[in-house]
Amino acid sequence: MGKVQSPPKSAVVLLQTGQPTSAHEQHVHRHLAGQIAELLGIPFAGVQRGKSAPQQLYVVPDDTLIAPQPAISSDADLYGGVVTHPFMATKAISHPLVDANARAPEGWNTRFIELASDVVLPGYSAFDVDDALRAGRQLLQRGALRTKLVAGRAGRGQQVIRSLAELEHWLGQQDAIRVREEGLVLEQNLGAIATYSVGQTRVGNLVASYFGTQKLTRANDGEAVYGGSDLWVVRGDYRALVRQLDLPVARTVIAQAQRYEQAAETAFPGFIASRRNCDVAVGHDPAGHQCSGVLEQSWRIGGASSAEIHALLAFAADPTLQRVQAGSWEVYGAAPPIPESALVLYQGDDPATGPLTTGVRVRPWQPPAKL
Repeated sequence: MGKVQSPPKSAVVLLQTGQPTSAHEQHVHRHLAGQIAELLGIPFAGVQRGKSAPQQLYVVPDDTLIAPQPAISSDADLYGGVVTHPFMATKAISHPLVDANARAPEGWNTRFIELASDVVLPGYSAFDVDDALRAGRQLLQRGALRTKLVAGRAGRGQQVIRSLAELEHWLGQQDAIRVREEGLVLEQNLGAIATYSVGQTRVGNLVASYFGTQKLTRANDGEAVYGGSDLWVVRGDYRALVRQLDLPVARTVIAQAQRYEQAAETAFPGFIASRRNCDVAVGHDPAGHQCSGVLEQSWRIGGASSAEIHALLAFAADPTLQRVQAGSWEVYGAAPPIPESALVLYQGDDPATGPLTTGVRVRPWQPPAKL
């Protein structure tokens, strides 16, 4: 493997910041932390628990870290991100409050949405059930909306709402205290939607940027959830990525993700991220017009991380390699078919999800078909 410049760290640790995640996530996270250690040429020291990064160790947190983090001074110190207030790590940053009288969390400012308002969908964030009801009433005048729990992952915690009665029922099911602590998102619902992934990952002196498509799968409970990402990955920054992709939709969503990230860098002092991922939706609004916008960000280890890290491994192994395709995949049920040339990362009966198989696949670059 080619040499990857390492920060002055003694080892890599997987940092568990809260309650243990699901069995398959823990298994995959350990694998990826071990691969990052291999890239950096330092040992993997296993799992540590806590909300603060330990000194002298490169950390792979299972969630975005909240400042202060004295052991982290730059994106060279971790695979993930650091923000100053919890709401900044969630979907809540993508939308404004419904009005000046709405409840706001500590640290809330309007600067981010002022900078990013033209690259997100119409919607509101709410930290009070009554505020959410007022916001929903406004959005329903334009058509159906989508409600989201801001900490939901893999597409869970969402519901399409088409009437005020449905909204009132959904809000009545929410924990008012949790809403005040974490928030809710109410967003214009798109039809004929396609969701793309745009991101950038930095480990040591290796930087990779990517554009990709997401797919849904059926979980064991029948819900449609995240089923993986197919990424076109290049060595280098977003400019290098755009040079390799001659698709209007790719250029549009990459530009939107860049604007969203730049807004975070400007509006959130102390923001650090070595792992950046944005979900960008393209679809039709209730009036039938095509539109697009960033749905949310992920500044932590996530569903596409296996594809990102294994692409970095390919770049490290061959310094002449400039681009690859990498995909993550998740399939529910017992003994599912395994994609050709794929590496299985987890296969088992996870108590949280039931039978599940996850994996990753890296292939030579093929230009994407018309999307």
